[in-house]
Amino acid sequence: MITAASTTMLRGIIEAFRPNLDAYEEIYKELHRNPELSGQEVETASTVQDHLNRLEFTKVIAKMDALPIEEHTGLPYASRKIGKDGKGNTYPVFHGCGHDMHMACLLACADLLSAARRVWRGTLICLFQPGEENFAGAQAMVDDGLYEIIPQPSVLLAQHLSKGKGGTVGTRPGTILAACERFEVRIHGRGGHGSSPANCRDPIVAGAHIVSQLQTVVSREVDPSDFAVVTCGSFNAGSLGASVIPEHADITVDMRSYDPDVGQRVSSAVKRIIEAGCEAAGMPKKPDIHSAVSAPPTTNDTATIRTLEQAFRDYFGESLNEAGRDAASEDFAILAQPFNTPYAYWYLGGTGQKRWDEAERKGKLDEIPGNHSSGFYPDVDPTLRTGTDSMALAALSFLEIQESGL
Repeated sequence: MITAASTTMLRGIIEAFRPNLDAYEEIYKELHRNPELSGQEVETASTVQDHLNRLEFTKVIAKMDALPIEEHTGLPYASRKIGKDGKGNTYPVFHGCGHDMHMACLLACADLLSAARRVWRGTLICLFQPGEENFAGAQAMVDDGLYEIIPQPSVLLAQHLSKGKGGTVGTRPGTILAACERFEVRIHGRGGHGSSPANCRDPIVAGAHIVSQLQTVVSREVDPSDFAVVTCGSFNAGSLGASVIPEHADITVDMRSYDPDVGQRVSSAVKRIIEAGCEAAGMPKKPDIHSAVSAPPTTNDTATIRTLEQAFRDYFGESLNEAGRDAASEDFAILAQPFNTPYAYWYLGGTGQKRWDEAERKGKLDEIPGNHSSGFYPDVDPTLRTGTDSMALAALSFLEIQESGL
């Protein structure tokens, strides 16, 4: 059990061994300038590994990925990177979800805990996970023998940057993030000249009808007391030739829920509507419906998160807040599945005091750019220090403290 006295001791350890964060600000900016897409984090992993190699520390090296978004933050260290996905498509690349700050905080935390090695006992693994944005990284690490390389963990800890007020941390027992499944759908039509639609089977018209019909899944097939979201994130068909009816149309559909039974119901309804829509439109063959990615809900272990809340409350005071449940998703929980490991996941606020106060004064807090938007970024002060301290405090709360080493 964490007591006020033990939290005071942990505060003393953090204050005594926290590294100079100027170096980690530079690492953050370098990572921000040079983002890499999911599954391509070669230089990012090298940067992380080069730094950790200088520490006497148990480690597993991977990385954290960026997004195919053009950055519009106006920062002097903004990304100008162009990347290419696995299909050969080129995109601007941007750390629009804060993974660059995650890495900088964890690297600084590793430095702090390495310097403080004489005051704690236990095994600590700093894990830098690739491929979170496409929900492939955690499962790939497990499949690649992660738990043959590192010991079975007793607890897993993770934090994520948000657009919340800088210097704050947000916790929540139970489910904090939704499950997600994504369908990649191809509607097969029969192409031809735009002047002769009667001789064709237009996949654009069929797809438009299907997208509209999918909007009824949540309102008509999910109980109002349950939560679900269905989003059609892309619709691609045809070319610049306006007089051409294409052979096919491609749609992506995201489905999110907190309850697995609700998720299954939504998934079945989406499949049924797509297949029925194609049949009703007289498409020449059934649609291809591929489950491209999926992630389970992120559900905090109650005892673990309560331990952290107690430590965070004593350390951060009023800067600890209760987080709401978020409809976003991620694959962190997959790392817990092999051993049913308890875990805790919390939020780190990234909007600095000046930006926050100005938005609050104008009544425009909802207009602060959030994760996955082109204008999202954390203010280094106080985010880097808060993120370093919260991760170190979380780790120390589950390690054995050696008072003789203080």
